[in-house]
Amino acid sequence: MNSPKVIIVGSGIAGLSLALKLDAKHPGISILIITKAEAMESNTRYAQGGIAAVLNTNTDSIQSHIDDTIASGGELCNREIVEMVVNNAADEIAWLRKMGVVFDQNENGELNMALEGGHHHPRVVHAKDQTGLSVAETLLKRVLESSNIEIKTNLLVADLIKENNSIVGLHIYNESENKYESLYSNFIILSTGGCGQLFENTTNPSVATGDGYAMAIRAGALLQNMQYIQFHPTALYQKKISQSAFLISEAVRGFGAHVVDSKGVRFLFAEDIRGELATRDIVSDAINKYKTKHHLDCVYLDIRHIDYTKFRNHFPTITDKLEEQGFDIRKDLIPIIPSAHYQCGGIVSNKYGESSLENLYAIGEVACTGLHGKNRLASNSLLEALVFSENASKDIVSKINTTKQDIETNKTELAKQCIKANFEWLNTKIQNIKKWMSLCYSLHDKETIEAAIRYMQLVKNLTKSLLQNNFFSAELLQLHNMAYVAEHILLQQKYTDNNIALSSENTLDYVI
Repeated sequence: MNSPKVIIVGSGIAGLSLALKLDAKHPGISILIITKAEAMESNTRYAQGGIAAVLNTNTDSIQSHIDDTIASGGELCNREIVEMVVNNAADEIAWLRKMGVVFDQNENGELNMALEGGHHHPRVVHAKDQTGLSVAETLLKRVLESSNIEIKTNLLVADLIKENNSIVGLHIYNESENKYESLYSNFIILSTGGCGQLFENTTNPSVATGDGYAMAIRAGALLQNMQYIQFHPTALYQKKISQSAFLISEAVRGFGAHVVDSKGVRFLFAEDIRGELATRDIVSDAINKYKTKHHLDCVYLDIRHIDYTKFRNHFPTITDKLEEQGFDIRKDLIPIIPSAHYQCGGIVSNKYGESSLENLYAIGEVACTGLHGKNRLASNSLLEALVFSENASKDIVSKINTTKQDIETNKTELAKQCIKANFEWLNTKIQNIKKWMSLCYSLHDKETIEAAIRYMQLVKNLTKSLLQNNFFSAELLQLHNMAYVAEHILLQQKYTDNNIALSSENTLDYVI
């Protein structure tokens, strides 16, 4: 492979928008996007709700959005970062519209603003109930039109290449050729998304195995708040667990849907006066408590009282999916369960997306910017990715234009054939990690967490040994990463205060 000036790992909204903004600010810069599946396969495409932004200060205020974000985050947010993100929201919506994203409008031609949990005002712009898909398709189309941006799909980034305290490249596993090779660049940006696949019930797609976190841990970057996993309260409940649960958007509750038990009791008000419009952590915790107390498999979403035509027009994808599953929303209660949805922590990065390691940036869900605290406010995630891609693009261009020297690219490149790791037990180990993590977040019990940590370390050491002996496969590498990230999450949950960062692989080796 040729050595581009910038390598972006991941093709969600963070990676695509960064590539486009870099291309616009520095025409001619060589940019490579690497993704381990097809370019459209990311958490972004599954984002139903929308993007939070204050566009009308007569009916809303910047300060209200700031206050809602900090309150949702349990007062653990970085106020300076929150203010920066919220103040730039309108500009990012304008940029998306310039790129060609079409948001829903009212009869006056103004953008429709939806109300979601944790928000005091309707301030979420959306494209029906497929906002993420609309954004991803539009940005990807723009990327493919650029002669300076290249996308390589179905490649697994195995690790970061580190020299002193600087990241200078990547080790890449090409599964189709069963080959392991190295690639160097001036700037490495991780926009690899989250780690929802660590849990049995998750709204995340199969690619969300925490690869970016794992690479950063092994390279010695700082990570923070990894224990704060946000569970979405309204994922469709199915007795047979699939790879990912179907998400029923936050906006559905903002549209008037009720959370009830099988008798129609709206039990959430016993936990919070906002009921269905409380923040996700409160609603999810309330549902789990109620399920445990009454020995229930699930609770329900009640849409029966909402006008069917209006609901279908607003949420066509959700309506179609529910009807495909045999539900008539005019008559039936919809079974729901909280599912792992979003990683609120991640690789510590500053307002420009810079990590603690030189040349390494992290933006999007993989980063811990200080915006979310311990619980992300609904529809702030796509906004965060857009604002930080703008900041990162400016920072990278400033370094290219001033003192940034090219990374030496004539190094001896590692390129070797691998032994295909087709072990029958790989999937069993992956399922065991999911069971342990789900159990730990269900019980919050010290003994369970300690036992889970020991299991993660056994899997981590086993997979590490196999990889060092030249065994490779996508499943083995993902299992390796999942064990690293799960261990890190559990150690942060057990040993750290809310705002203490763990760094380096060595930090993770003191539990026997």
